[in-house]
Amino acid sequence: MAAGPYSDKVMEHFTNPRNMGEIPDANAVGEVGNPACGDVMKLYMKISDDDVIEDVKFKTFGCGAAIASSSMMTELLMGKNINEAVALTNQAVVDALDGLPPAKIHCSVMAEQAVEATLLDFAKRTGRDPSFVEKMKAELKRQATSGQ
Repeated sequence: MAAGPYSDKVMEHFTNPRNMGEIPDANAVGEVGNPACGDVMKLYMKISDDDVIEDVKFKTFGCGAAIASSSMMTELLMGKNINEAVALTNQAVVDALDGLPPAKIHCSVMAEQAVEATLLDFAKRTGRDPSFVEKMKAELKRQATSGQ
Protein backbone atom coordinates (compact mmCIF):
# COMPACT_ATOMS: atom_id res chain seq x y z
CA MET A 1 0.00 0.00 0.00
CA ALA A 2 1.52 3.31 -1.08
CA ALA A 3 2.05 5.94 1.60
CA GLY A 4 0.40 9.19 0.54
CA PRO A 5 2.05 10.60 -2.58
CA TYR A 6 4.77 7.93 -2.63
CA SER A 7 4.70 4.70 -4.63
CA ASP A 8 5.32 1.33 -3.01
CA LYS A 9 8.73 1.23 -4.74
CA VAL A 10 9.74 4.59 -3.26
CA MET A 11 8.73 3.39 0.21
CA GLU A 12 10.56 0.08 -0.30
CA HIS A 13 13.80 1.80 -1.34
CA PHE A 14 13.48 4.33 1.48
CA THR A 15 12.89 1.73 4.20
CA ASN A 16 15.31 -0.86 2.73
CA PRO A 17 17.89 1.10 0.73
CA ARG A 18 20.21 -0.90 -1.50
CA ASN A 19 23.96 -0.31 -1.73
CA MET A 20 24.18 2.17 1.14
CA GLY A 21 27.64 2.89 2.51
CA GLU A 22 31.13 3.64 1.28
CA ILE A 23 33.64 1.86 -0.94
CA PRO A 24 37.05 2.33 0.74
CA ASP A 25 39.00 1.66 -2.47
CA ALA A 26 36.61 3.47 -4.81
CA ASN A 27 38.24 4.89 -7.92
CA ALA A 28 35.42 7.37 -8.48
CA VAL A 29 33.70 9.54 -5.87
CA GLY A 30 31.26 12.37 -6.41
CA GLU A 31 29.25 14.57 -4.10
CA VAL A 32 26.40 16.93 -4.89
CA GLY A 33 24.02 18.93 -2.79
CA ASN A 34 20.80 20.84 -3.17
CA PRO A 35 21.00 24.06 -1.14
CA ALA A 36 17.25 24.63 -1.48
CA CYS A 37 16.35 21.55 0.57
CA GLY A 38 19.64 20.69 2.32
CA ASP A 39 20.01 17.24 0.73
CA VAL A 40 23.54 15.92 0.13
CA MET A 41 24.36 12.83 -1.92
CA LYS A 42 27.76 11.14 -2.10
CA LEU A 43 28.31 8.38 -4.64
CA TYR A 44 31.18 5.86 -4.70
CA MET A 45 32.07 3.63 -7.64
CA LYS A 46 34.58 0.89 -8.25
CA ILE A 47 35.10 0.86 -12.02
CA SER A 48 37.05 -1.95 -13.68
CA ASP A 49 39.86 -1.55 -16.21
CA ASP A 50 37.34 -2.19 -18.98
CA ASP A 51 35.07 0.65 -17.71
CA VAL A 52 32.39 -1.51 -16.05
CA ILE A 53 30.89 -0.43 -12.73
CA GLU A 54 31.70 -3.37 -10.47
CA ASP A 55 30.42 -1.79 -7.27
CA VAL A 56 28.48 1.34 -6.40
CA LYS A 57 27.39 2.69 -3.03
CA PHE A 58 25.89 5.90 -1.72
CA LYS A 59 25.56 7.99 1.39
CA THR A 60 22.69 10.45 1.32
CA PHE A 61 21.58 12.99 3.87
CA GLY A 62 18.05 13.92 2.93
CA CYS A 63 14.41 13.06 2.71
CA GLY A 64 12.90 9.69 1.85
CA ALA A 65 12.66 10.55 -1.84
CA ALA A 66 16.38 11.46 -1.92
CA ILE A 67 17.32 8.17 -0.26
CA ALA A 68 15.01 6.17 -2.55
CA SER A 69 16.42 7.96 -5.63
CA SER A 70 19.98 7.20 -4.50
CA SER A 71 19.16 3.55 -3.85
CA MET A 72 17.42 3.09 -7.20
CA MET A 73 20.23 4.86 -9.07
CA THR A 74 22.79 2.42 -7.63
CA GLU A 75 20.67 -0.52 -8.80
CA LEU A 76 20.42 0.97 -12.28
CA LEU A 77 24.20 1.55 -12.42
CA MET A 78 25.47 -1.83 -11.21
CA GLY A 79 27.19 -3.74 -14.01
CA LYS A 80 26.83 -0.93 -16.55
CA ASN A 81 29.74 0.56 -18.45
CA ILE A 82 30.55 4.23 -18.02
CA ASN A 83 28.86 5.24 -21.30
CA GLU A 84 25.64 3.56 -20.16
CA ALA A 85 26.03 5.29 -16.78
CA VAL A 86 26.27 8.71 -18.43
CA ALA A 87 23.08 7.91 -20.34
CA LEU A 88 21.04 7.25 -17.18
CA THR A 89 18.69 10.14 -16.57
CA ASN A 90 16.68 11.38 -13.64
CA GLN A 91 13.59 10.28 -15.60
CA ALA A 92 14.90 6.70 -15.62
CA VAL A 93 15.11 6.88 -11.82
CA VAL A 94 11.59 8.33 -11.55
CA ASP A 95 10.22 5.64 -13.87
CA ALA A 96 12.01 2.85 -11.98
CA LEU A 97 10.49 4.16 -8.73
CA ASP A 98 7.00 4.22 -10.29
CA GLY A 99 6.99 8.00 -10.03
CA LEU A 100 7.81 10.79 -7.60
CA PRO A 101 5.62 13.70 -6.53
CA PRO A 102 6.40 16.88 -8.53
CA ALA A 103 7.91 18.54 -5.45
CA LYS A 104 10.40 15.66 -5.15
CA ILE A 105 11.63 15.39 -8.75
CA HIS A 106 14.72 17.36 -7.71
CA CYS A 107 15.81 14.27 -5.73
CA SER A 108 16.09 12.24 -8.93
CA VAL A 109 17.90 15.14 -10.61
CA MET A 110 20.39 15.13 -7.75
CA ALA A 111 20.99 11.39 -8.34
CA GLU A 112 21.76 12.08 -12.02
CA GLN A 113 24.09 14.94 -11.03
CA ALA A 114 25.87 12.65 -8.54
CA VAL A 115 26.55 10.14 -11.33
CA GLU A 116 28.00 12.90 -13.52
CA ALA A 117 30.19 14.22 -10.66
CA THR A 118 31.44 10.70 -9.93
CA LEU A 119 32.28 9.99 -13.57
CA LEU A 120 34.11 13.34 -13.82
CA ASP A 121 36.17 12.29 -10.80
CA PHE A 122 36.89 8.96 -12.51
CA ALA A 123 38.05 10.79 -15.65
CA LYS A 124 40.41 12.98 -13.62
CA ARG A 125 41.83 10.00 -11.71
CA THR A 126 42.44 8.00 -14.88
CA GLY A 127 43.87 10.84 -16.99
CA ARG A 128 40.94 10.94 -19.37
CA ASP A 129 39.40 13.99 -20.91
CA PRO A 130 36.67 14.89 -18.40
CA SER A 131 34.61 16.44 -21.19
CA PHE A 132 33.59 12.90 -22.24
CA VAL A 133 30.66 13.24 -19.81
CA GLU A 134 29.41 16.47 -21.41
CA LYS A 135 30.05 15.18 -24.93
CA MET A 136 28.06 12.00 -24.22
CA LYS A 137 25.18 14.01 -22.71
CA ALA A 138 25.16 16.34 -25.74
CA GLU A 139 25.15 13.37 -28.14
CA LEU A 140 22.28 11.71 -26.26
CA LYS A 141 20.30 14.94 -26.33
CA ARG A 142 20.99 15.32 -30.07
CA GLN A 143 19.79 11.76 -30.72
CA ALA A 144 16.66 12.33 -28.63
CA THR A 145 15.73 15.52 -30.49
CA SER A 146 16.42 14.02 -33.93
CA GLY A 147 14.31 10.96 -33.11
CA GLN A 148 17.15 8.42 -33.39
